[in-house]
Amino acid sequence: MKSLGLAAFGWLVPGGAYLLMRRYLPFAAFAVLVSTTFAAGLALRGGLQWPQPAELQGLDLFTALVFQAGALTKLFAGGPSLLAQFFDGGHGFLDGRLHEYGTTLLILAGLFNLLAISNALDLRKAEQ
Repeated sequence: MKSLGLAAFGWLVPGGAYLLMRRYLPFAAFAVLVSTTFAAGLALRGGLQWPQPAELQGLDLFTALVFQAGALTKLFAGGPSLLAQFFDGGHGFLDGRLHEYGTTLLILAGLFNLLAISNALDLRKAEQ
């Protein structure tokens, strides 16, 4: 399987790159880790939306870029992120009292999935 296809499936299905490589234990671990972290982030009303210009108004350029990078990182969670946006399960960028905890968990879910994809691609390279 080509690396791009492996990475795309790994993005869409948390831990999916391991599944295609027939490494079932890492697949199960990352599928549970990413899905649970993402679900906890949604339960704590983490924001999935891209920050609106009005929400970034008055911030310096670095802080605005950090907020935008955080919003992009949530997309790395793949399938769960797409499903939440499709079913409108995500909240606005600054909604809710617990949005900071929830948003942090959503970012972590994206980073965990990115870690799984990167590790699976490294393992694939080592096996060749």
